[in-house]
Amino acid sequence: MLTRDRLGAFVAVLFGTAVVALTLTLLASAAPRTPERFAAVTVAVQSPAVQTAADPFPESRPWSFAEATALAGRLAAVPGVAAAVADRRFYAQPVLAGRPVSGLAEGHGWASAVLARDTIVAGRAAQADKEIVVAQALGIPVGGTVTILTATGPATWTVSGLIEAPRLYVSDTTAARLAPGVRVIGLTGHPDPAQVRQAAAGATVLHGATLGDLEPRADATTRWIGLQVLSAMAALSVFACVFVIASTFALTVHQRRREIGLLRTIGATPRQVRRTVLVEAAMVGFGAAVAGVFLGTLLARPVGRVLVDAGFEPESFTVGFHLWPVLAGLAAGPLVSVAGALAAARRAARVGPLEALREAEVETRPMSRTRWAAGLICTAAGLGALLATQCADDLSDLGTYTLGGAMALVVAATLLAPAAVPLLVRVLLAGRGPIGTVMRESAVTSARRTASTAAPVLLTIAFAVFIAGNVQTSADAYADRRAEAVGTGTVLVPDDTPGLTDAVTGSAPLPTLLYLDDTVVAAVGVDQTTGEGPGPDAMVIAEAMAVRRQLGLGNTVEVTFADGSRMPLRIGRVAPDGTLPAELVVNRATVRRHDPSALAPAVPLTATPASADVVGAKVVDVAEYSRQADADEDRLIWIFTLLLIGVSVGYGALAVANTLFMATSRRAPDYRLLRLAGATPRQVLLSIAGESTLVVAIGAVLGTSAAVLALWGATVGLRHQTETPVPLAVPWTTVVVAVSACLLLALVGSLLPARAQLSRAGLRRDVQ
Repeated sequence: MLTRDRLGAFVAVLFGTAVVALTLTLLASAAPRTPERFAAVTVAVQSPAVQTAADPFPESRPWSFAEATALAGRLAAVPGVAAAVADRRFYAQPVLAGRPVSGLAEGHGWASAVLARDTIVAGRAAQADKEIVVAQALGIPVGGTVTILTATGPATWTVSGLIEAPRLYVSDTTAARLAPGVRVIGLTGHPDPAQVRQAAAGATVLHGATLGDLEPRADATTRWIGLQVLSAMAALSVFACVFVIASTFALTVHQRRREIGLLRTIGATPRQVRRTVLVEAAMVGFGAAVAGVFLGTLLARPVGRVLVDAGFEPESFTVGFHLWPVLAGLAAGPLVSVAGALAAARRAARVGPLEALREAEVETRPMSRTRWAAGLICTAAGLGALLATQCADDLSDLGTYTLGGAMALVVAATLLAPAAVPLLVRVLLAGRGPIGTVMRESAVTSARRTASTAAPVLLTIAFAVFIAGNVQTSADAYADRRAEAVGTGTVLVPDDTPGLTDAVTGSAPLPTLLYLDDTVVAAVGVDQTTGEGPGPDAMVIAEAMAVRRQLGLGNTVEVTFADGSRMPLRIGRVAPDGTLPAELVVNRATVRRHDPSALAPAVPLTATPASADVVGAKVVDVAEYSRQADADEDRLIWIFTLLLIGVSVGYGALAVANTLFMATSRRAPDYRLLRLAGATPRQVLLSIAGESTLVVAIGAVLGTSAAVLALWGATVGLRHQTETPVPLAVPWTTVVVAVSACLLLALVGSLLPARAQLSRAGLRRDVQ
């Protein structure tokens, strides 16, 4: 049976293991799945993989038309292969009622229909130029016409046939022109993967579960974002759980000094006392883990649907039962409990029998030398991590330094809290009324207990403020940099399309991917007539890349374009870092010739042109562009932020209620003394409410201070990265909400047991 002392630890571990089991179940279910358009594929051959630090899912280096044709011929001869089809995909988007159809922006050659088991339900396959097969759901009859957007602009196409699936197919000749490069050759039938591997030397062979690697890059990116969300939730939950368990057991040991003293008096050794605390922690942890794993597994399916609706997982994501998350959750409970109780167990083992009995009423040493040393070390580590943000050149490094600094400062604030409690109490309770005096002396004389009860508030406020403030600061910083980079009043942006076509942009810069050996590099094609674009056989390279690859002016580099063709380009200029729109700048006409599906992301305008009315584009002012440039990503980041804040605030608020419930439940003698001294029951309850408010205020001050200091480090790092005057953004709304939640639960967690104790002791007779 759980005592009140153990209940707080039980609840903390229960919710911690529930989040861990939930996130691990979702992670185990997040394996990629074979896309529907490869439903008939048993083995796939993928072009050679490449690497890049800027993109976790880079496009593989494509085969040229000749290479793909030859390889498909060899693969078709492998025993068991029914068909070997080079899948050609390109940008194609139908327009209905003057608006591009969202979610349907990719076309394929009709030969690829066999890979998806798509069959004609009306009409015939596309055979000539400007013929297309579309889905029945579009409502266009066979023989009708439809406007199709491609990279060069809109054109009228004739519908030759209809299928049930939401896909677009053109003739194979047209597909070869619009997508000369090939990255995947799908095989149907039942070939031996080993024989396929022999025939496709140098390529990646996928079969079975690995066919999930064929999923679109957008789905892979979404899944990767979901992985970050789930990993962060698990890490934050474990950190919060250990943190709360440590403060809970510290409070438990503090309140059970008399029991520990009696054990020491009857002969218990320090080792036995330490083992008793740790065994108790392990038992509580295992019991809570069983309940937590059951709760987490139960919630996994509805939370998975929420992640799909929010955009953190692709539509193909489904949650299933997996054994290892259950076992991991069951193991995590006792481990986290023991880890959190280690410090309390050491402290319990150090006190002697007479010392414990003397300290049963009044604390004489709230701060030990070890606690001072650990607190100062964590403070130095936190400040060092924040200073390191000024040297971070990568966004990932900046986030690591900032988060590490925030965690170190939170731990430091918790360890040093007993030393700060007397000063904060005297500042917050300047009045000298009787209730204020009782509250002040109670908090000061039991500084360690006050710090332990304030620890969950500190954690809750610190992480809520840090997470919200960091996201807001980052969003503002990069929006300001985008606005400054544009330098004009209006911008032409895509409107329900993945990019802008040539019919809208004219000779605007055109992004593409270039492959240098096994590395992919982001490049931009610039028109030579502007004076900034190189010639057809030349390129401009950024200084950092030139140094990294040991290249110089006049050197020739062989690059592979998006169509798989290789071409030598001469370095005509080495530009200083930060002056180019990409690491490589090449000729725009060359990009369009080798990348027929390249689309421009946005075009700054000096005036609103008539072409702005073309379908698939709209004109916005620079402020709206800076907000909308990464609107989808920002939306996901803010949902991510709310999830993390919800986990930290919810977990912390429950810990606040548990901690104060435990602290109040042990203070019946104090309330009896107040009544005997003449205090009315209402005054007793008012003093308890005041103490709870004081604890929340102390935690809020320390937590906000740690968070603001961490935000300052993040702001300095962003100023260095973006080279813009980034202001420090403190989310005061988040502060108010988090403090209010903690205060509400603190009052509930302290007043309810206090009223119950007054009733049991018969001390509420004169309550009106």
